[in-house]
Amino acid sequence: MDYCSSDGDGSASWWPAQLTVDTDGDGTLDGAVLDVDGDGRFDDALTDLDGDGHADHAVIDIDGAHATLTDDGSGTWTVGGGGLRWFGLDGVGHTGGPFIDFDGDGAADDRLVDVDGNGLADRVFAGDGVHVDTDGDGRWDLTLSDSDGDGAADAVQPV
Repeated sequence: MDYCSSDGDGSASWWPAQLTVDTDGDGTLDGAVLDVDGDGRFDDALTDLDGDGHADHAVIDIDGAHATLTDDGSGTWTVGGGGLRWFGLDGVGHTGGPFIDFDGDGAADDRLVDVDGNGLADRVFAGDGVHVDTDGDGRWDLTLSDSDGDGAADAVQPV
């Protein structure tokens, strides 16, 4: 797994890391132990939970009550548990969910789904259809619609 870290001067470098810890308890090594929070203890881990070879989660204090930070690939780490990161159709980033007002009708009845577990919404089920991010870049690529109400998509169009 590779991870990117600040060099302290405004630049950053990529580093390789060997997986040495199981952070999600599934029996597979998925994280590298580091001192992410700078407390002088190697009790944190960077993990690659979506399997792309790059760190996408940081688990702070893996040996006790811990916080999880996620990186959606933009380089911005956010605290887990506060909802998903998602983008509106205008490209503006947000956090929240899983229920939000995506379609702007005033009701928080649209549901975000994070299929790959990286903290970034991959689907949003909204009143106007299902918006899908097909390539994992955080931008909506397709809208699926069900015009006859049978629960199956009848049309697909690019966003």
